Amino acid sequence: NQVSMPEQGPRMNGFSLGELCWLFCCPPCPSRIAAKLAFLPPEPTYSVQTDEASGTCSLHLNERADWQYSQRELDAVEVFYTRTSRGNRVGCMFVRCAPNSRYTLLFSHGNAVDLGQMCSFYIGLGSRINCNIFSYDYSGYGVSSGKPSEKNLYADIDAAWQALRTKYGVTPENIILYGQSIGTVPTVDLAARYECAAVILHSPLMSGLRVAFPDTRKTYCFDAFPSIDKVSKVASPVLVIHGTEDEVIDFSHGLAIYERCPRAVEPLWVEGAGHNDIELYAQYLERLKQFISFELPNS
Repeated sequence: NQVSMPEQGPRMNGFSLGELCWLFCCPPCPSRIAAKLAFLPPEPTYSVQTDEASGTCSLHLNERADWQYSQRELDAVEVFYTRTSRGNRVGCMFVRCAPNSRYTLLFSHGNAVDLGQMCSFYIGLGSRINCNIFSYDYSGYGVSSGKPSEKNLYADIDAAWQALRTKYGVTPENIILYGQSIGTVPTVDLAARYECAAVILHSPLMSGLRVAFPDTRKTYCFDAFPSIDKVSKVASPVLVIHGTEDEVIDFSHGLAIYERCPRAVEPLWVEGAGHNDIELYAQYLERLKQFISFELPNS
């Protein structure tokens, strides 16, 4: 998530002249800025093989997936493709961690990972917080076709939402939307349009420009990922999680997002945590368990 920044100079509307030149060389359209700031799809760590006779799909991980469980757990991970409104074929994954649980997390993962790298984490997380986990790869990530872009992010999560509802029959009141880092962008967009059981925003960003240029005070027409302007429309309960020493998305982003949520619950500010290590702190699982098992209805 490192961005090559221009040298500082006289400032205009929060930007230096060098920064303005850097932006307008894009040219300044959201898709170009989004690509410059955000998307780092890794080399795929998995493949999906389809049985021609039955039409069923099976997951095959390579060594970079860092699988931590046995073949039995791997066989229980369901994978399939769905199609987005923008024509891309998106890989989806359903991890049955807790068959008797009321809730399923629709998990939008962070940058520079794919489902192959995330599936071990999903099994560990879901079994500990007693939730099934449904996830998907963004266009251009993993086995998903197309290229990553802001518009594709929104179409990708829409397709995942519809697949979770139709293929598995999970109703909105039993879906918890979970977004991590760049995954908070489609999560907020969907949550602003559909009510669900709850929303969890893990290291969220206000907008693309506000990450690259912390002095930005308003949303420009060419900004990407303007979650700060959408989150006030989220009608579901929202839990915000952020590390106080986040070196990629400053802690101020999580704080601002939290303050804009109409139904924010007590947030989790992890003292000393950075962008990629919040899950290693004990209070992370404790807060998730408290939120899902006691603060949400479970009957």
